Amino acid sequence: MRGRCLILDCAACDKGAIRSGEAIRKFCGDLVESIGMVAYGKPLVEHFATHVPEAAGYSLVQLIETSAITGHFCDASGDTYVNVFSCKDFDPGVAIAVVRKHFRPDNIRCVDLPRDARADHLAPRRAG
Repeated sequence: MRGRCLILDCAACDKGAIRSGEAIRKFCGDLVESIGMVAYGKPLVEHFATHVPEAAGYSLVQLIETSAITGHFCDASGDTYVNVFSCKDFDPGVAIAVVRKHFRPDNIRCVDLPRDARADHLAPRRAG
């Protein structure tokens, strides 16, 4: 495995937390530390899409030495989408626990995707 991509779709999170840029920054710092990563610079946390009420909310980008953490937090629904990609392995259960601690979602749908461009089972098949 060359890396791991953890995709978390979190339903009905604490709206007070996901509507706070400061709370999202604190979450990011806790996540980076808890999964054993090293942040590269400060996180970018900006509020976007105010012209589309169902999509409006904060977006997060945190570069880490082994790739990136991204997220989007929907103001209207409280739904939250977090991706962690790293070439250094990490414990998905720890990442999920940090999300639960900071945002208290009703439900989390998780996809834990191993990444390896050289793995035989992932190689594209050529026609003919």
